Amino acid sequence: MSPMHLFFDLDGTLTDSRPGIFNSMRYAMTALNVAIPEEEALSRFIGPPTHDTVRELLGSDDPALNARAIALYRERYSSRGMFENSVYPGIEQGLQALCELGIPLLVVTSKPELYAQQIIDHFGLQQYFERVYGSELSGERSNKGELIAHVLSKQGIAAANAWMIGDRLHDIVGAKRNGLRSAGVLWGYGSRAELSDAGADTLFQNMPELVRAFSR
Repeated sequence: MSPMHLFFDLDGTLTDSRPGIFNSMRYAMTALNVAIPEEEALSRFIGPPTHDTVRELLGSDDPALNARAIALYRERYSSRGMFENSVYPGIEQGLQALCELGIPLLVVTSKPELYAQQIIDHFGLQQYFERVYGSELSGERSNKGELIAHVLSKQGIAAANAWMIGDRLHDIVGAKRNGLRSAGVLWGYGSRAELSDAGADTLFQNMPELVRAFSR
C-alpha cells in the first residue's frame, strides 16, 4: 500500500513571507509611479500567482506594463525579499515529527521553483522534503491545479494517496480539481471562511494539531 503523501504550500503555510513580498511589491509600484494600496489590501495578494497578482494590482491588461512590474518585483525579491521571511513557530518540529512517522513530504507552491528551493535551503528545511515543486518564471504551472497534476504525474502518486495543505483558497481548489483531500491552515493569510467556502476537508489551528491528525 502506498504511503500518504503531504503536499505543503510555502508562503503562509511554512513561512511568513509577508515582509519580503510587501517590500518587493512596493518597490515595483514605486518605480512605476503607481499608487500603493494599504497593507490590508495588499494582504489578499499573497498566495495567488505573481502574474495574476500584478495584473490585478495594476488593473492592467497591458502585457508590457505587467512584464515590467514583474521584472521590478523580482529584481528586489530575488536579492533581498525572499529572505525577509521567517519559519512559523512549530513548523520545523512538526515536519520532523511527520518524517519520523514515515510520511513523505513535498513542497508544492505557486512560487517559482527557483525561489522556493532557495528559501527551503536558506531555512534548513530541505532535509524534510522529498522534493520542492514550484512554477516556472514564465508563469507556467503557477495555477495550483495544474501544478498539483504535474506533481502527481512526476512522482507517480495517486490522488487518493495525497493531501494538499495550504492557507489560501487556491490550495483547496487546486486539490479538489485533482481529487485530493485538502487541509486549510489557519495561521497563514487566508481566513477560516475563505478556506471553508473553498471546500477544505479539514482545518488546523496549529502545526501540533496537524501532526496529531496525521499520526493516527
